Amino acid sequence: MQKFRKYLASFVDITDSDWKLFSSKLKYQAIPKKTVFLQLGAIENTISFVETGAIRLFIPKEEEDKEVTFGFSFEGELISAYDSFLTREPSLYQLETLADTTLWSISHSDLQQIYDVTRIGDRIGRFTSERLFLIKSKREQSLLNETPDERYRNLLKDRPDLITQIPLKYIASYIGVTPQALSRVRKRISESGFIA
Repeated sequence: MQKFRKYLASFVDITDSDWKLFSSKLKYQAIPKKTVFLQLGAIENTISFVETGAIRLFIPKEEEDKEVTFGFSFEGELISAYDSFLTREPSLYQLETLADTTLWSISHSDLQQIYDVTRIGDRIGRFTSERLFLIKSKREQSLLNETPDERYRNLLKDRPDLITQIPLKYIASYIGVTPQALSRVRKRISESGFIA
């Protein structure tokens, strides 16, 4: 839980009394690897801080190799099907652990209370929204403006944890290519001498 406090303290001053109230609302979860913990069609009720582990956001398909992976979250980051969390409507995608994962989660109703009664509530909400929006925007711009080679190179630079923790089929889906095309991209990048 102290990792989460340190994370929040990086963008907002947290008094001991605000932290005491906020942390009293957090629920700890330990989720095994390869567990879908938010199903398609469920309403997202939490925002969580990833204490350990890795998570992917994906659109399931009848054939597993057709699934669309469009996001990841790692240790020290927030995770939520945030559009469902905000709108209170069913999620159009799922969240799945890619490793044994531990989370500290706060419910929608508890977060509303934090917004109302603490000095830090609005700042936490604004920062969370801004952070999740920037991740989404960066990915969309990448898909529209970069080649698969550029997207993969940027992943190597920005998120080296992806390459070591995530199956290549999910990385291929994330950058918008087939696993076979990713093999060719990796070969070209390797031959060019690119080092992350």
